[in-house]
This record gives sequence, C-alpha cells and structure tokens, in this order.
Amino acid sequence: MTASPTPPASPEPIDTAPRIGPGDRRDLGLVNHGISSIAGRVIGGHRPNVFTTLGRQRRLFRAWLMFSAALMPFGRLPRTETELVILHVATLRGCDYELDHHRRIGRKVGLTPEQVEHVGDATWDGWTDRQRVLLDATASLVRDRDLDDATWARVREHLDEATAIELLMLCGQYDALATTLMTLRVPLDGR
Repeated sequence: MTASPTPPASPEPIDTAPRIGPGDRRDLGLVNHGISSIAGRVIGGHRPNVFTTLGRQRRLFRAWLMFSAALMPFGRLPRTETELVILHVATLRGCDYELDHHRRIGRKVGLTPEQVEHVGDATWDGWTDRQRVLLDATASLVRDRDLDDATWARVREHLDEATAIELLMLCGQYDALATTLMTLRVPLDGR
C-alpha cells in the first residue's frame, strides 16, 4: 500500500497592515506635507498614501517626484497612453494601489470605461494598433525585462527615439513603484 501524498502547505497569508504607514506633517516635514496636500487637492481627494508614505524619506521623495513628473504628466506620450501603460503595469503586477489610483486618473484624462476595464487584455478589439503595441511592449518589459527585436521594431513604427526611451523608463518606474507599494503594504487612499 502506498502512502497518500502529503498535501502542499497552504501559503502563509499576507499581512496587509502597512509596514510603514502614511505619515503626518511631523513625519513628512513641512515641504513634503505641503506637496502631498496639494496632490490631494489636484486629484480630488485626501493626501495620497503613496506620497504620505514615500514622503517619509524626505530627500529621495522629492527627487522621485521630479523624475516621475518628467514621465507623467510632463512626458512626450499623450496622457491617455501614459495612463494605459501605467494601468497595464499595475494589472500585470497585481498592484491594487496603482490600479485604484490610476483608474481614477486615467478616466480623468480621457480613457473610456471600456478601456479601463480591458487594460489587462491586449487582444481586446477596441485597441488601436498603437495602443496594442504599447500594451505588448509593457507586458514584455514587465515579464522579460527586455523587448525582442520584433516588438522593438513595432514600437519604433509608432514612437520616435526619445519617446521610445521614455516608454522604457515609464514601464520601469511604475514596475519599481509597484514593488515598493506592495512591499510596504501601502493602503488604498481613503483608508
């Protein structure tokens, strides 16, 4: 008689309590608190937890904001495409904070409810050729950390040199941000 196999151990539940919680004015300093307050007014809500958490590392937070702003909202890609890429990264990474935050921003800058709903499906027939290329390139960058020659050629059919570089940086920035947000267990805004 053979022994029955031992069932696999259940994965340990993930504690969703913030590892480093959102800070107040004392934690952030006057400048970072002011920045997070202004951001809350701009997006129509409370101070974003991404700012009040990352703002605890005062100097790095401001440098990160400058870099992030150069990609979004001041990048070369149209805002709807930027948000499409960010949402696809967030979907692929399973980053609830990025998804929640950028669904609101994406709708605000012109993504349709259908586009937001299908952002994880590059085969959806509602995408333009250019949008599908952006989604395919994003998926490759998140999955493989590279683009094969065929995908790169497709990217360059739609984007000039500087904008192609920006696409790579945008994907990398939001992939890294997803890692940080998920590891720190940053709570959704309003929580």
